[in-house]
Amino acid sequence: MSKKDKLPEWAPQNAGEEFACRVMDGVEGGHDGLASCAGTSHTPVPAKYRRPSFTVEDYVEGVMKRDRAMLGRTITLVESNSHAHMELAQEVLGRLMPFTGNSMRIGISGVPGAGKSTFIEALGCNIIRRGHKVAVLAVDPSSSITGGSILGDKTRMERLSREMDCFIRPSPSGGTLGGVARKSRETMLVCEAAGYDVILIETIGVGQSEITVRSMVDFFLLLMVAGAGDELQGIKRGVTEIADGILVNKADGANKAFAKVARNEYERALQYLQPATKGWQTKAYTCSALTGEGIDEIWSVIEDFRKQTTGSGVFESRRRSQTLDWLHATLNEHLHALFLKHPSVVKALPKIEKSVADGKMPPTAAANQLIRIFGGKK
Repeated sequence: MSKKDKLPEWAPQNAGEEFACRVMDGVEGGHDGLASCAGTSHTPVPAKYRRPSFTVEDYVEGVMKRDRAMLGRTITLVESNSHAHMELAQEVLGRLMPFTGNSMRIGISGVPGAGKSTFIEALGCNIIRRGHKVAVLAVDPSSSITGGSILGDKTRMERLSREMDCFIRPSPSGGTLGGVARKSRETMLVCEAAGYDVILIETIGVGQSEITVRSMVDFFLLLMVAGAGDELQGIKRGVTEIADGILVNKADGANKAFAKVARNEYERALQYLQPATKGWQTKAYTCSALTGEGIDEIWSVIEDFRKQTTGSGVFESRRRSQTLDWLHATLNEHLHALFLKHPSVVKALPKIEKSVADGKMPPTAAANQLIRIFGGKK
């Protein structure tokens, strides 16, 4: 029996060829950077693997070819807070800009439990069958304690995620207003450049702060469920004012009759509100994401919206206004970061914060003092 074909120590003494267990020699030491035997000095082998770096051309070409892996990497680059990554991301976006703006941007929000993810899957599959290419940006709530996110929305869209003409990207909200990730607008542009002509943005659904979503989409759809409130409650919900359509989901089985009652209540409530879009009358509808009933109707409503607003010029006017809002939001964000990093502000802030916390200085006076310090005044 050769050295490479030896029996283990615990094998029976008279074990013959019928004993199938054998001990194999190990690989030579040093292949993993460790010494070949204990106590022997050995120079570690340097790691050969290094994460590949990509150029602007690589990112642009990958997005234009709709390479899913490269599309994901480009969005990761856009979402990065690293200064080096942000500069590279802006170069990439600059190259992609001529190929953006050709999609229908749809924001979908609603109360928790309204079935947003299930509805998006039903709607996405429906419009893909019509020849469209769909990108879903699912914003997941971030923990206020750990800062982490589950990013589990994609698991609820199993059928949609298997479609070749669909790209689903879960992103953490990062605690931003309305549950919209800070880079969602840029992510949307990347998807448009990749040829996706319908962008669905699913938000957390937290109430009046959904105005942030309104500022980046063409059509804003609000999902509701039966029993969410009466006609008066519908008026009180501030998010209702910015909706281009209200959809009562889960209109199936025994709940179908209740859903119709809820739709009628929202229809009456909408009579007291100004339309969210000039020249468009917001209405309430019912659907069942489970059975698919009402999905065709709501997509027809969205198509009618685009045709009507494009003809009146409202569509293009809103896009231009949103771009300017984006510019101002970005300026505010950068100025805020610049303010908090200013050496004089950093030095004075702890003392002023303590005065405010102790009730010795009004917050408004404290803010004015910090602004004077930032401007070089005492």
